[in-house]
Amino acid sequence: MVTAVVAALAAGACFAVAGVLQQRAASARPDEEALSPRLLRHLVRERVWLLGIALAVLAYAFQSLALAFGPLSLVQPLIVTELIFAVPLSARLNRMRLGAREWFGTFAVAAGLALALVSARPHGGRPGATDPLSWGLVLGATAGLAGCALLTARLLSGAWRASAVALAAGAVMGAQSALLAATIDRLDEGVAAVLAGWQTYALVGASVIGLLLIQSAFQQGPLAAGMTVIDATEPVVAVAVGTAVFGETVTHGWPASGFTALGLALVVAGIASLDSSPLLAALYCRERRGTRTRHPPSPPSGQDRRDGEHTADTP
Repeated sequence: MVTAVVAALAAGACFAVAGVLQQRAASARPDEEALSPRLLRHLVRERVWLLGIALAVLAYAFQSLALAFGPLSLVQPLIVTELIFAVPLSARLNRMRLGAREWFGTFAVAAGLALALVSARPHGGRPGATDPLSWGLVLGATAGLAGCALLTARLLSGAWRASAVALAAGAVMGAQSALLAATIDRLDEGVAAVLAGWQTYALVGASVIGLLLIQSAFQQGPLAAGMTVIDATEPVVAVAVGTAVFGETVTHGWPASGFTALGLALVVAGIASLDSSPLLAALYCRERRGTRTRHPPSPPSGQDRRDGEHTADTP
């Protein structure tokens, strides 16, 4: 059990640093690359971003080790401590200090998500169960949720827009987790069975789309606005898919359902607190200013064009 706790905390720390590095690289890219394959094409050339991806892979290794020695109900709540590491680290790198609002939002999301997961305690189920109708309905609903989130993002700006894109990313990654479980379950039947299953190819597609959405969320606003929503949405969608497709069950009734509802309410309150934080908005603007000399935006005309040319010439 000690090994599971230590490995889960190590995974959370690696996920935190990975998110900070990826967000710093993504925030440097021009706005017109958002939700475009061009964003990923340029990010793969950035050493900082590649280091973030490498740390994410290491985090998944720690997570697998933790799950080998402890139950999901213990490991997953500990991994969400990445928020407690990531948000202060992002501020520290920009020489800013979090205030009461930012600390409340960070701890509210982390504690609320952990409380909801511990209270619900999803368990049981058969990843190998195949019900095409259930899969179709669940994946359709997930795509609908992601689509609505992206349409809403077009009407928003700043941290709220980043959170809306992150909602789409979390939904896709939640479905990706379920597809991964179904694909791994087929390994017992051999490689041929894995290659013959449609879930394998859906997994690849969801992984690529999810990666693009995550980086777009990091590009659109401060780290806290994107990472908190992704961390909150992904397990909720994964549990919903597991319940609908795999036959998993969650603990319900009083007081379990009450604690789950309280946890989700804390998550919503924390996200709202972070998204409306002037300090985090200023932090994101500072990040953008710090990287503008590397990736100057294309100025429209007139004085803006002259200013843009001046910025581009700045060493």
